[in-house]
Amino acid sequence: MKIGAMELLVIFIVALLIIGPDKLPSYARKFGIAMKEFRKASSDLTKDIRESVVEPLEEAQKPLREAMEPLEDLKKDVEGSFKGVEKDLKNIGKTKPQEKAPAEEAAAEASEQSAAPAAEEAAETPAEAPAAAAPATAEDAADTAAAAEPTSAAEPDRADTAAEELETTGGTT
Repeated sequence: MKIGAMELLVIFIVALLIIGPDKLPSYARKFGIAMKEFRKASSDLTKDIRESVVEPLEEAQKPLREAMEPLEDLKKDVEGSFKGVEKDLKNIGKTKPQEKAPAEEAAAEASEQSAAPAAEEAAETPAEAPAAAAPATAEDAADTAAAAEPTSAAEPDRADTAAEELETTGGTT
């Protein structure tokens, strides 16, 4: 509760009328000393209460808060998982066009890759066609295609060097 200037003026005038002008300064001094002691006692009491009640409670709460942190983290994880499951349950049977298109494209590419090398292999070696099976995965198809490719550029170089050696030695080995 705050006392404004007007309230102080009214209190001063009433005190002047009741006590009189001779005794007013001594009573004002006593009132000031009493207020000083009241404030000091109030601050001491507040300090004692803080030291004896509030601080021990805060110290007791620290281990409890530390023990609660993992539980709160667990609670957040469970709530997040629950929300994810709830969302998944709501979306059962619904397909998103964006997710469906890349999956179909990947499946089509895999089937094209596995079919093309098998057809090339069958055309190159007709006698071995029944023994060759279709590759199971796209990686198998790539391996099969690499094996079925015609001879690399390094092999003709070896043939050329062999022919040159024959010419230099005169056909004798």
